[in-house]
Amino acid sequence: MKLFVYHTPELTPTNEVPDCAIAVDVLRATSTIATVLAAGGEAVQVFSDLNKLMEVSEQWPSEKRLRAGERGGAKVAGFELGNSPLDCTPELVEGRRLFISTTNGTRALQRVQNSPAVLAGALINRDAIVQFLLEKQPATVWIVGSGWEGSFALEDTVCAGAIAHSLAEKSHITPDELAGNDELISAIALYSQWQDNLLGLLHHASHGKRLLRLDCHEDLKYCSQTDILDVLPMQHEIGVLKSKN
Repeated sequence: MKLFVYHTPELTPTNEVPDCAIAVDVLRATSTIATVLAAGGEAVQVFSDLNKLMEVSEQWPSEKRLRAGERGGAKVAGFELGNSPLDCTPELVEGRRLFISTTNGTRALQRVQNSPAVLAGALINRDAIVQFLLEKQPATVWIVGSGWEGSFALEDTVCAGAIAHSLAEKSHITPDELAGNDELISAIALYSQWQDNLLGLLHHASHGKRLLRLDCHEDLKYCSQTDILDVLPMQHEIGVLKSKN
């Protein structure tokens, strides 16, 4: 198994498809997706275009759908939800499909949508991701960070490092043997330095600071936790993720 880390969707090779792709947007799309599915949501359907989201979601009964729209960290007017996982309670989401469009995370998922196995990974469901990799042993794995509007994001890279660090420990394979590119080694190094203070790292991250200015302190606390949800969001059809568990 070889792991490759790409800091943004734009940095992924254009002429290749990995055996498994893990889209990561810790703040906050993939954290929200994992939370919705863990809380009993029927599925999460992702869109980069808000108008397309509205068009497709209109085909669903209103009592069976929720719409989440986020741009620049803030909720889009006219949508029931923004991109806060803390709003996705079982009472609200159980049995419903979440139609979501965010600034960065939905782009990462769309970039890797043609992979045979597409997962949504975050710190909160890291162990479920690692267990899948241990069980399935895909030959090539891309961990694709969402970044922020095309730029590197600390929180996504530390999550990639957290996944790789745990995989190396549990498989007894050295990081050198796992590494498909240098970014994988740097991601593990970042996680190793900050694993005991992930919330502190998120406070240093530019998008973390952006969310703090929007009074999203509790979101950062929630998203900085590791292994709190045993849920594996997996693409079942293009753009639609459901829980494998």
